[in-house]
Amino acid sequence: MTVIALVGARRRVPLAAGACLLSFTAFWLAQRAADVSMIDLMVYRAEGETVRAGGDLYALRTTEAHLPTTYPPFAALLFTPLTLLDTADMRTLATLGNLLLLVAFAHLALRLVGPATDIGHARVESALWVAALAVWAEPVWTTLRYGQINLLLAVLVLWDLSRRPGHRWAGLGIGIAAAIKLTPALFAVFLLLTGAAEAARRGQWRVPVRHACVAAVSFVAATLLAAAVLPYDSRRFWTRMVFEAGRVGLPEDTANQSLRGVLARLLHTEEPGIWWVVAAAAAGVLGLTVAVRAALRGERARAAVSCAATALLVSPVSWSHHWVWCVPMALLVWTEAVRRGGRARWAGTGALALVFCSYALWWVPHGVGRLELDQNYGEMTLSALYVGTAFAFLLQGAGRRACLGSGEVRPWRRSRSA
Repeated sequence: MTVIALVGARRRVPLAAGACLLSFTAFWLAQRAADVSMIDLMVYRAEGETVRAGGDLYALRTTEAHLPTTYPPFAALLFTPLTLLDTADMRTLATLGNLLLLVAFAHLALRLVGPATDIGHARVESALWVAALAVWAEPVWTTLRYGQINLLLAVLVLWDLSRRPGHRWAGLGIGIAAAIKLTPALFAVFLLLTGAAEAARRGQWRVPVRHACVAAVSFVAATLLAAAVLPYDSRRFWTRMVFEAGRVGLPEDTANQSLRGVLARLLHTEEPGIWWVVAAAAAGVLGLTVAVRAALRGERARAAVSCAATALLVSPVSWSHHWVWCVPMALLVWTEAVRRGGRARWAGTGALALVFCSYALWWVPHGVGRLELDQNYGEMTLSALYVGTAFAFLLQGAGRRACLGSGEVRPWRRSRSA
């Protein structure tokens, strides 16, 4: 990027900031008009209150929906400051915090997806435009509607993956995110597999393995801290609650955009059993293979998004708001369409945006009465859109490997496109 282009980008930052502020304001007003409950934020607050009162964390049932505690004890420790705020202030600060996290998430995604010359004011401008649009995507909208922590976890992971490889603290974010919620732990597995693949092909394994080890140590340290403060709750969670997927919600719920949810609706059963185990294993192998191969080619953005999509597919429950990873996924697909062109790539970009911004999964019968168990094939297709899109993304990544051939395998390092 030339100096003139950088100066132009700096001058356009106020315009992007104004557009982002306008979009966020419209979003704020829309959510207030919808009278959002921020019900998950209320659960977090109740967990913090239970910790302060010395109560039984996993016996907790709160809000009008009688929701239980489902996260590891370390998360409850982090929620205790919420008890210092009144409800109105807590909701306002949580919304503002999530909007700021969305901008940070877009900025970190651009660090991986954008060209190496796209720095400084140009990236700030792009992040503001991306955030202004992404706030209307269903996973982001629902995250803010419920007061969820999905954006925080995604930022922790991307903060790690977008850092200079070999950085001493690389892995800390993944470890902390996994201690809050277990799903991000798959990123540590991905790093170990990448290290093993590099060792087999080039004899270079230290960077990704060290990254994974820092993540593991961070996870263990956070978990042990929680065990020291909450020994009874920690023992209960790690010996019992972690195996009770039913505590999270009904598997067939339309909002459950995981393989288990799709199979429950497809088979019209409350528990798909062995079918889910086989499908999850196959998806795990496919997704991690695509992620590792992308990492070896230096395509760190595709590797990160592929690993995130895999984690969401194989998790017993992946609510629609967990799919905030649609933001870097859409950025990656759009960037490739800009760079390489082709009707197929532009059609894919449009289709992906339509899936996550149409709210189509809510067009089907859902809610009280387990209506999802009686969906027809058209309704099941709509309620499987996120899962289908993730598989299409992974298969496209696998196809890239086939098209590129064996090619040159690059070690785990910052690529030219990162």
